[in-house]
Amino acid sequence: MYLTMNRFRVKPGQEAAFEAVWKNRDSQLPQVPGFVAFHLMKGPVRADHVLYASHTMWESEAAFTGWTKSEAFRAAHRGAGGHSDIYAGPPELEIFASVQHIGA
Repeated sequence: MYLTMNRFRVKPGQEAAFEAVWKNRDSQLPQVPGFVAFHLMKGPVRADHVLYASHTMWESEAAFTGWTKSEAFRAAHRGAGGHSDIYAGPPELEIFASVQHIGA
């Protein structure tokens, strides 16, 4: 498994707008080869931001790389920079490769 995670610092009071952007976007993910799952997570509230993280699971690094080079990726990210007023800074991408898996 391969996990990509973006951490977003959202300005206080902009949570609903941020969540609406994600819920209403055309993600394209379900039809991408190697896609496993996506989660948008809401984290702790700080004085200057609310932390969110998007987690996308992939079968492999190659599947993720293929996604980033695809037309589906470009379509899903069209207009992504148009909501800068809701962010308290740029997103931070973190990437993880699985070293152990324990299933249910």
